[in-house]
Amino acid sequence: MMKNLIGLFLMSALGFGYFSANAQKNIAEATFVYNIKGQGLNGASTTVYIKGNNSRTEMVSVLGKEITIFNSKLNRAVILKEFSGQKLMITLTSENWKSKGKMYNNIKFELTGVYKTIGGYNTRKAIAKMEDGKTFEVFYAPDLVPANTEYDATFSNLPGLAIEYEIESGNTKFTYSLVKIDYDPVPVSLFDFPASGYRKMTYEENQNLKKGN
Repeated sequence: MMKNLIGLFLMSALGFGYFSANAQKNIAEATFVYNIKGQGLNGASTTVYIKGNNSRTEMVSVLGKEITIFNSKLNRAVILKEFSGQKLMITLTSENWKSKGKMYNNIKFELTGVYKTIGGYNTRKAIAKMEDGKTFEVFYAPDLVPANTEYDATFSNLPGLAIEYEIESGNTKFTYSLVKIDYDPVPVSLFDFPASGYRKMTYEENQNLKKGN
Protein backbone atom coordinates (compact mmCIF):
# COMPACT_ATOMS: atom_id res chain seq x y z
CA MET A 1 0.00 0.00 0.00
CA MET A 2 2.78 2.40 1.02
CA LYS A 3 4.69 1.49 -2.15
CA ASN A 4 1.68 2.37 -4.31
CA LEU A 5 1.23 5.71 -2.54
CA ILE A 6 4.89 6.58 -3.03
CA GLY A 7 4.66 5.62 -6.71
CA LEU A 8 1.58 7.79 -7.17
CA PHE A 9 3.29 10.71 -5.44
CA LEU A 10 6.37 10.38 -7.65
CA MET A 11 4.26 10.25 -10.80
CA SER A 12 2.40 13.42 -9.75
CA ALA A 13 5.66 15.16 -8.89
CA LEU A 14 7.19 14.23 -12.23
CA GLY A 15 4.14 15.50 -14.05
CA PHE A 16 4.23 18.77 -12.13
CA GLY A 17 7.92 19.21 -12.87
CA TYR A 18 7.32 18.52 -16.56
CA PHE A 19 5.07 21.58 -16.90
CA SER A 20 6.19 23.88 -14.08
CA ALA A 21 8.92 25.45 -16.22
CA ASN A 22 6.23 26.95 -18.46
CA ALA A 23 3.63 29.24 -16.92
CA GLN A 24 0.12 28.67 -18.23
CA LYS A 25 -0.68 30.92 -21.19
CA ASN A 26 -4.27 31.91 -21.94
CA ILE A 27 -4.62 32.43 -25.68
CA ALA A 28 -7.19 35.04 -26.73
CA GLU A 29 -5.90 35.62 -30.26
CA ALA A 30 -3.81 33.30 -32.43
CA THR A 31 -3.54 31.13 -35.52
CA PHE A 32 -3.06 27.36 -35.21
CA VAL A 33 -1.89 25.28 -38.18
CA TYR A 34 -2.37 21.49 -38.21
CA ASN A 35 -1.14 18.95 -40.75
CA ILE A 36 -3.55 16.09 -41.51
CA LYS A 37 -2.53 12.55 -42.40
CA GLY A 38 -4.94 9.87 -43.55
CA GLN A 39 -6.13 7.94 -46.57
CA GLY A 40 -6.63 10.39 -49.44
CA LEU A 41 -5.81 13.41 -47.29
CA ASN A 42 -2.02 13.35 -46.98
CA GLY A 43 -0.77 16.88 -47.56
CA ALA A 44 -3.99 18.36 -46.20
CA SER A 45 -4.01 21.01 -43.50
CA THR A 46 -6.35 22.80 -41.12
CA THR A 47 -5.79 26.40 -40.07
CA VAL A 48 -7.69 27.78 -37.08
CA TYR A 49 -8.00 31.51 -36.37
CA ILE A 50 -9.35 32.72 -33.02
CA LYS A 51 -9.93 36.30 -31.91
CA GLY A 52 -12.01 36.74 -28.77
CA ASN A 53 -15.12 34.62 -29.30
CA ASN A 54 -14.74 34.66 -33.09
CA SER A 55 -13.34 31.62 -34.86
CA ARG A 56 -12.50 30.55 -38.41
CA THR A 57 -11.38 27.06 -39.41
CA GLU A 58 -10.04 26.35 -42.91
CA MET A 59 -9.45 22.79 -44.09
CA VAL A 60 -7.59 22.51 -47.40
CA SER A 61 -6.90 19.26 -49.28
CA VAL A 62 -6.52 18.01 -52.84
CA LEU A 63 -10.30 17.56 -52.84
CA GLY A 64 -11.04 21.22 -52.16
CA LYS A 65 -11.59 23.63 -49.30
CA GLU A 66 -14.04 23.91 -46.40
CA ILE A 67 -14.21 26.99 -44.17
CA THR A 68 -16.27 27.36 -40.99
CA ILE A 69 -16.72 30.87 -39.58
CA PHE A 70 -18.41 31.81 -36.31
CA ASN A 71 -19.06 35.53 -35.84
CA SER A 72 -19.74 36.28 -32.17
CA LYS A 73 -21.15 39.76 -32.90
CA LEU A 74 -23.82 38.27 -35.18
CA ASN A 75 -24.04 35.10 -33.08
CA ARG A 76 -24.27 33.15 -36.33
CA ALA A 77 -22.02 30.95 -38.45
CA VAL A 78 -21.46 29.87 -42.04
CA ILE A 79 -19.81 26.85 -43.63
CA LEU A 80 -18.22 27.54 -47.01
CA LYS A 81 -17.56 24.55 -49.26
CA GLU A 82 -15.46 24.82 -52.42
CA PHE A 83 -15.22 21.52 -54.30
CA SER A 84 -14.95 20.72 -58.02
CA GLY A 85 -15.61 24.32 -59.01
CA GLN A 86 -18.78 24.49 -56.92
CA LYS A 87 -19.09 27.07 -54.13
CA LEU A 88 -21.70 26.54 -51.42
CA MET A 89 -22.51 28.61 -48.33
CA ILE A 90 -24.44 26.91 -45.52
CA THR A 91 -25.90 29.41 -43.05
CA LEU A 92 -26.31 28.55 -39.36
CA THR A 93 -28.29 30.30 -36.65
CA SER A 94 -27.02 30.25 -33.06
CA GLU A 95 -29.29 27.25 -32.42
CA ASN A 96 -27.95 25.48 -35.52
CA TRP A 97 -24.42 26.11 -34.26
CA LYS A 98 -25.21 24.47 -30.93
CA SER A 99 -26.96 21.57 -32.68
CA LYS A 100 -23.94 21.00 -34.95
CA GLY A 101 -21.69 20.40 -31.94
CA LYS A 102 -24.17 18.60 -29.68
CA MET A 103 -22.58 15.17 -30.24
CA TYR A 104 -19.56 16.50 -28.32
CA ASN A 105 -21.55 18.17 -25.50
CA ASN A 106 -20.98 15.40 -22.98
CA ILE A 107 -17.55 14.28 -24.11
CA LYS A 108 -15.30 13.44 -21.17
CA PHE A 109 -11.51 13.45 -21.09
CA GLU A 110 -9.67 10.98 -18.89
CA LEU A 111 -6.25 12.48 -18.13
CA THR A 112 -3.44 9.92 -18.08
CA GLY A 113 0.05 9.90 -16.61
CA VAL A 114 1.63 9.75 -20.08
CA TYR A 115 3.69 12.81 -21.04
CA LYS A 116 5.43 13.45 -24.36
CA THR A 117 7.20 16.29 -26.15
CA ILE A 118 5.66 16.78 -29.61
CA GLY A 119 7.05 19.39 -31.98
CA GLY A 120 8.62 21.22 -29.05
CA TYR A 121 5.38 21.29 -27.02
CA ASN A 122 5.14 19.55 -23.64
CA THR A 123 2.00 17.45 -23.80
CA ARG A 124 -0.09 15.12 -21.70
CA LYS A 125 -2.16 12.26 -23.07
CA ALA A 126 -5.93 12.20 -22.55
CA ILE A 127 -8.53 9.64 -23.59
CA ALA A 128 -11.69 11.21 -24.98
CA LYS A 129 -14.88 9.28 -24.22
CA MET A 130 -18.00 10.15 -26.20
CA GLU A 131 -21.62 9.49 -25.30
CA ASP A 132 -21.95 6.83 -28.00
CA GLY A 133 -19.08 4.85 -26.45
CA LYS A 134 -16.44 5.83 -29.00
CA THR A 135 -13.02 6.87 -27.74
CA PHE A 136 -9.96 8.57 -29.18
CA GLU A 137 -6.58 9.76 -27.93
CA VAL A 138 -5.38 13.35 -27.78
CA PHE A 139 -2.10 14.84 -26.64
CA TYR A 140 -2.67 18.35 -25.34
CA ALA A 141 -0.56 21.16 -23.87
CA PRO A 142 -1.81 22.05 -20.35
CA ASP A 143 0.28 25.25 -20.41
CA LEU A 144 -1.52 26.56 -23.54
CA VAL A 145 -5.20 27.28 -22.94
CA PRO A 146 -7.43 28.90 -25.61
CA ALA A 147 -9.67 31.54 -24.00
CA ASN A 148 -12.33 30.66 -26.58
CA THR A 149 -13.37 27.12 -25.63
CA GLU A 150 -16.09 26.99 -28.30
CA TYR A 151 -13.90 27.26 -31.41
CA ASP A 152 -13.92 23.46 -31.67
CA ALA A 153 -16.77 21.63 -29.92
CA THR A 154 -14.63 18.49 -29.80
CA PHE A 155 -12.23 20.05 -27.31
CA SER A 156 -14.43 22.47 -25.37
CA ASN A 157 -13.87 20.39 -22.19
CA LEU A 158 -10.15 19.72 -22.75
CA PRO A 159 -7.97 21.59 -20.20
CA GLY A 160 -5.44 22.78 -22.78
CA LEU A 161 -4.66 23.08 -26.49
CA ALA A 162 -4.90 19.92 -28.61
CA ILE A 163 -1.46 19.28 -30.12
CA GLU A 164 -1.94 15.86 -31.73
CA TYR A 165 -5.06 13.72 -32.03
CA GLU A 166 -6.66 11.02 -34.12
CA ILE A 167 -10.21 11.18 -35.45
CA GLU A 168 -12.05 8.29 -37.09
CA SER A 169 -14.44 8.93 -39.96
CA GLY A 170 -16.10 5.80 -41.32
CA ASN A 171 -13.31 3.22 -41.52
CA THR A 172 -10.55 5.79 -41.96
CA LYS A 173 -8.43 7.39 -39.25
CA PHE A 174 -7.02 10.88 -39.62
CA THR A 175 -4.15 12.23 -37.53
CA TYR A 176 -3.97 15.97 -36.82
CA SER A 177 -0.62 17.41 -35.70
CA LEU A 178 0.00 21.02 -34.69
CA VAL A 179 2.93 22.43 -36.67
CA LYS A 180 2.66 26.16 -35.95
CA ILE A 181 1.22 28.76 -33.57
CA ASP A 182 1.22 32.38 -34.74
CA TYR A 183 0.44 35.05 -32.14
CA ASP A 184 0.27 37.93 -34.64
CA PRO A 185 -3.02 39.91 -34.60
CA VAL A 186 -5.80 38.20 -36.57
CA PRO A 187 -7.68 40.56 -38.96
CA VAL A 188 -11.33 41.07 -37.97
CA SER A 189 -12.26 40.79 -41.65
CA LEU A 190 -11.54 37.04 -41.54
CA PHE A 191 -14.77 36.61 -39.59
CA ASP A 192 -16.96 38.45 -42.11
CA PHE A 193 -19.41 36.38 -44.16
CA PRO A 194 -19.10 36.57 -47.98
CA ALA A 195 -21.80 38.75 -49.53
CA SER A 196 -21.75 36.95 -52.89
CA GLY A 197 -20.09 34.25 -54.96
CA TYR A 198 -21.71 31.29 -53.20
CA ARG A 199 -24.91 29.34 -53.63
CA LYS A 200 -26.74 29.66 -50.32
CA MET A 201 -28.41 26.91 -48.33
CA THR A 202 -29.70 26.83 -44.75
CA TYR A 203 -28.38 24.33 -42.22
CA GLU A 204 -31.79 22.58 -42.19
CA GLU A 205 -31.80 22.26 -45.98
CA ASN A 206 -28.32 20.78 -45.92
CA GLN A 207 -29.27 18.28 -43.20
CA ASN A 208 -32.35 17.19 -45.19
CA LEU A 209 -30.16 16.79 -48.28
CA LYS A 210 -27.81 14.50 -46.35
CA LYS A 211 -30.78 12.41 -45.22
CA GLY A 212 -32.05 12.17 -48.78
CA ASN A 213 -35.28 14.07 -48.07
